[in-house]
Amino acid sequence: MTDVRENCRRILDKIRNAATRSGREPASIRLIAVTKTVPVAKIREAVATGISNIGENRLQEALPKRAALADLPLTWHFIGHLQTNKAKKAVEQFDWVQCIDRPDIAEKLNQAATRRLPVLVEVKLHDEPSKSGVVESELKDFVSRFSHYDRLDLRGFMAIPPFFENPEDVRPYFRKLRVLAEKFGLPELSMGMSNDFEVAIEEGATMVRVGSALFGERQ
Repeated sequence: MTDVRENCRRILDKIRNAATRSGREPASIRLIAVTKTVPVAKIREAVATGISNIGENRLQEALPKRAALADLPLTWHFIGHLQTNKAKKAVEQFDWVQCIDRPDIAEKLNQAATRRLPVLVEVKLHDEPSKSGVVESELKDFVSRFSHYDRLDLRGFMAIPPFFENPEDVRPYFRKLRVLAEKFGLPELSMGMSNDFEVAIEEGATMVRVGSALFGERQ
């Protein structure tokens, strides 16, 4: 049986240690609990240990969870691929959208928003055809569009690098994303997951998205 509280304690210790190694304040790094397929009871366990940021990949799965956890002071992040016809619902239900990867979804979110919505652009750092994101050569033009989106607050970049058994093999991808964010003067970097979040922190991550290390492997 997965011990969510112990896992959370261990992850928070690793975040503190990685931050210290890189001369950063641990409080500057958000741990986002990725709750895809995770039942509400387990999410409550994590919140009791100190989790306050929740990441969901699928709108239809997130809505009942959000309703069931409405009594808790949580910040909700949408981190999956977003269809344009779901933009309005995403704006209504999520505090952050981390996955803007094309102009049409940015325009739909901007039209639907009734407040300044913090967003991240998803950057594609490799050639995996199954992955979404804006390629580096198109990033300048894409970022420039946000000056016309009066309700979108572009905070930074998000990326999903290839998976490697050795986390050190992912370091160049994290470093590249940090350099790109610095180039555009953007402070937020959402990068690093269960297998490699410590390396991501050492390379500048301000948000790490952790699922299986916290809740166990998906059923």
